[in-house]
Amino acid sequence: MRLVFAAFLALPAACAAPDGAASEGAEPADAFLAALSAHCGDAYSGRVVSDDPQDADFAAQSLVMQVRTCSDDEVRIPFHVGEDRSRTWVITRTDAGLRLKHDHRHEDGSEDAVTQYGGDSELVTPTRAEFPADEYSIGMFRREGLDASVGNVWAVEITPDIYAYELSREGRFFRVEFDLTAPVAPPPAPWGADAE
Repeated sequence: MRLVFAAFLALPAACAAPDGAASEGAEPADAFLAALSAHCGDAYSGRVVSDDPQDADFAAQSLVMQVRTCSDDEVRIPFHVGEDRSRTWVITRTDAGLRLKHDHRHEDGSEDAVTQYGGDSELVTPTRAEFPADEYSIGMFRREGLDASVGNVWAVEITPDIYAYELSREGRFFRVEFDLTAPVAPPPAPWGADAE
């Protein structure tokens, strides 16, 4: 009888563990989105801090990001490279954490052939989220002849001082950091903003 009672007491604890783990995982994602949303409407200049020679032309451009639109479950962050307004990072809250997508547009607002790629968070803390390429992205990269990109892992960081975006894969590392202590004038709307 004592054994049955002990097993009965252990059952609620065993059942509660997954929910507890899920809520622990949910809190960092909410804190991460809240930290981003605190900058809604603000824009910041950035610089490439990685040292891959293939990024030299990119690094020479003016780099500006804006936390442009925010809702309870989505933040859209256009990333302007010189006069190129084709890129928007879209970070969305999911049941399991966060999702990062790259919305790439042409100047007329139409989608680029390589767009909406990204993935769901594998690691989320209140200051960093990592996103390995999802199946959609892997399939698109293969269709478009971008096989090197199938192993992409993107990361986004936010601290009181910096917002950072990273791309890493075997043989490739790119990181750009934006100074959150010095807002700049908001840039023009990204291409395709009417489609948001």
